[in-house]
Amino acid sequence: MTPTEHTPASQRHALAPDTRLLDPRAARAWTEKMAVTALGGGIYEVESDSGHTYAVDLVDGKCSCPDHQMRGVRCKHIRRVALEITGGRVPAPGRRVVDCLACGREAFVREDDPAVCDHCRLPPGTTVRDRETDALLVVVETTDERADEVTVPKKGTLADFDGGVDEETTVADYPNNRHYPREDPVVRAVYPFSGDPDTPFEDLQRYSFPLSRLDRVVSRPDRSGPTRSSGREEADRRDTDRSLAPA
Repeated sequence: MTPTEHTPASQRHALAPDTRLLDPRAARAWTEKMAVTALGGGIYEVESDSGHTYAVDLVDGKCSCPDHQMRGVRCKHIRRVALEITGGRVPAPGRRVVDCLACGREAFVREDDPAVCDHCRLPPGTTVRDRETDALLVVVETTDERADEVTVPKKGTLADFDGGVDEETTVADYPNNRHYPREDPVVRAVYPFSGDPDTPFEDLQRYSFPLSRLDRVVSRPDRSGPTRSSGREEADRRDTDRSLAPA
């Protein structure tokens, strides 16, 4: 196939280095068949070409193989783990592989973070817009709890809830949430522009939403910030829209 006139093309070259110029252990790390599995906590299991399996502690730079144990060298297994991480085939220490709860794609996330990829996750402090009310909110947290598993009061605030079973529902079954994916991760957010302006952020009422209901707000370069309604308008929406699920 002949590339078109404007198709960019790189020069032909090997991705792997010239192993003849490498340290023997580095060359074997590149060329031998190995399988690397991340076990968490910076520990990796390496199945070598010989069929033996060794444990690599990448954080401390240790390996259970005889070469490292007897000679104290940076063995081919440690080097191979580093290559696999650089190539994006296994997660780095402090990260784990997950199937994103929002988009379903495989991703590497921090070990303590919910199973939501960086593209879908709404970090704390993110300004979002509610698709149902057009109101602005600020994200407190993105969780790995499913919308059809999180129980909230049907209406009112947590202070109004007296514990009756018939007064509970799930975030997924809350009004105006039923057309969003039931397996959506739950996002907790607050209305920063309503209520007493002297109320500390951490004391604001938190509400639970399916992730898909919230759109990230990105400021336009030709404007000082996103267009938003007044605090009074947002308070009115919050009080009248029964689709809001208190966290």
